[in-house]
Amino acid sequence: MKVLLAPLKWLYSIYAAVTFIAVMFIIFPFAIISSFFGRIKGGNMVMRLCMLWADLWFFLAFIWHKKMYEAPHDKSKSYIFVSNHISYIDAAIIPKAYRQPIRPLGKVEMSKVPVFGFIYRNAIVTVDRSSASNRANSVRILKSLINKGISVLVFPEGTFNMTTQPLKDFYDGAFRVAIETQTPVKPVLFLDAYRRMPYESLFSMSPGRSRIVYLDEIQVTGYTLSDVALLKDEVFALMERKLVEYGAAWRRE
Repeated sequence: MKVLLAPLKWLYSIYAAVTFIAVMFIIFPFAIISSFFGRIKGGNMVMRLCMLWADLWFFLAFIWHKKMYEAPHDKSKSYIFVSNHISYIDAAIIPKAYRQPIRPLGKVEMSKVPVFGFIYRNAIVTVDRSSASNRANSVRILKSLINKGISVLVFPEGTFNMTTQPLKDFYDGAFRVAIETQTPVKPVLFLDAYRRMPYESLFSMSPGRSRIVYLDEIQVTGYTLSDVALLKDEVFALMERKLVEYGAAWRRE
């Protein structure tokens, strides 16, 4: 059966890629205009364009998106959002998942991609993990955004989870920033990204559902920098348990 489906997946993947690029070119001129309005206002405008981009592309790609909430979510508050990272399609899920002022933290390498890279640079905070000074500057920008009421999103795993476990080890950064700014951590699970686009191949996409789950926020009031590991372990344990509960596709016993 898999052999019979392989050509269909290959054709669908090409179709999805073409429509992805086509919609990107439609919003690109508006992204250029938005960039002239500065890092805050212009960045918010570019993120809204990315939301439109995602809405159009999900529709064209026959992917239906569903948000689930384990606790009420207050969009007026700033959060340190943390999500699991398992697929290239995560980049498209982000503007579907987060409908409030937000800046994801992303790899600087992606900013070099033509056209996409311009939108990417204006919608996120880039980080070069190989440079200590660049990492420090990215953290300063994240703190500045939080102080302006803008949420940030970090994939605490850093890179794709290519293991068969629900999560790979977390970095400290997101949790250190949360404690330093006294901003609550809000875990959000991407449940179907691996099903829609496994990281093993760009030509194995499939249409279908794309579910995310907003978990309850974790308050950091009273935490100090000596509690970074404690907070990190608390969030890791919660996300791991919930990914198992919801049936993460890449998980193996």
